[in-house]
Amino acid sequence: FAAALLERFPNLPVEEEGRLANPRLRENFIERVFAYHRLRKLFSGKWGLGDLVRFHTAHKLLLMAHAPKAYENLGRAVAGAKAVPHSKFSGDYESEFMRALRVIATPSRHTNVLQHMTGYFRKQLDDDSRGELLALIEDYRKGLVPLVAPLTLVHHYVRKFQIAYLQGQVYLDPHPKELMLRNHV
Repeated sequence: FAAALLERFPNLPVEEEGRLANPRLRENFIERVFAYHRLRKLFSGKWGLGDLVRFHTAHKLLLMAHAPKAYENLGRAVAGAKAVPHSKFSGDYESEFMRALRVIATPSRHTNVLQHMTGYFRKQLDDDSRGELLALIEDYRKGLVPLVAPLTLVHHYVRKFQIAYLQGQVYLDPHPKELMLRNHV
């Protein structure tokens, strides 16, 4: 059954049950499940280039945390999407997108994404607040606090300063918070 399912849906997220005991593998699997759902929703209906650009833009930071080079490759594909038939493009994009998310996001890449997001508060944060956020990001990088710690502060600033670009980033909420997947150190 599993082989037939994967033959029909080659990009469907699948993971061995025993491996899901590892917090990072579990988080990665759940992120892929929700990302696959969003992607299939996009491509199952009538979609245009604007829809594709919005989807890709919303997933920028998530892709950067997993596979920055794949984000660049997918960006080039999106830029040239007009010249490719929808059915071919959607299949190719789905394969590359899901392959990128199979790469486990590392603390180093998460740190890079968090620092990138900090740049959006450059004008709004005073030196102390900026220093607090950067120190929390550094504590995460060192393994002293879970990812949810700096993300909570980033969420706060995104809401407080109404940073529209970041409000639209899936990276901040790639799955329901009730799953508490970003709470591991």
